[in-house]
Amino acid sequence: MPFRKLLIANRGEIAIRIARAAGEAGLASVAIHPADDAASLHVRSADESREIPGRGARAYLDIEAVIAAARATGCDALHPGYGFLSENVALARRCAEEGIAFIGPSPEALELFGDKAKAKALAKQCGVPVIEGTEGPTTLEDARAFQASQGAVVIKAIAGGGGRGMRIVEDPAKLDEAYARCQSEAMAAFGSGEVYLERLIRKARHIEVQIVGDRHGAISHLWERECTIQRRHQKLIEVAPSPSLSEALRSRIIESAKHLASAAQYDNLGT
Repeated sequence: MPFRKLLIANRGEIAIRIARAAGEAGLASVAIHPADDAASLHVRSADESREIPGRGARAYLDIEAVIAAARATGCDALHPGYGFLSENVALARRCAEEGIAFIGPSPEALELFGDKAKAKALAKQCGVPVIEGTEGPTTLEDARAFQASQGAVVIKAIAGGGGRGMRIVEDPAKLDEAYARCQSEAMAAFGSGEVYLERLIRKARHIEVQIVGDRHGAISHLWERECTIQRRHQKLIEVAPSPSLSEALRSRIIESAKHLASAAQYDNLGT
């Protein structure tokens, strides 16, 4: 194993799962927490813990505090889990500077896929179909103009994922409030309040392809899963393989995912 001690830069269910997996692999784990999370279960699930400054979810977005905790506890690897800093290129780069293995894609791949606007631009270059939307960080004025041309839209955070910083808007009178809420949620969850808009596709199916890059340019896949059943944009059930796809459509979707990952020189596990 290339490292000995793992810092878990997250909390809750995902941190508990990472600590459990680390234990099964014989890898010591360290949980981080602000003072108000000291009694949380993820803290007790790791081999040791380290308090970080701040309170609540925002504390886990402090990159320097996370790096300092890793150094202080002698960790030579860091797992960001999902949400928080998991797609933050600055954290991946700081890990590289400190000689800490970042359990995730390269900073270059993170920079690309952590920015949905840049990822969509690459998809267009590759001939991968995308939904009509605004390009890059979108002002409220541009959001109004896009909705006027499209009707029902979805506002989405450019950074992060997991359904946070996301609002469906069908009534133009509600756009301003939804835009402000998305910005606020995105800033709290990902440290960036930038948003963009897409045309709303009604009764869409949510299909994901799981890919693997080997750091030598080869891209493979672990087939697809369907995550259409959701509540508040959070997945409730994942079904694999998807019962909604024909073999021809399944093949097209998987090949598109592999093509996009190859163009981005993706080098880890991803969806």
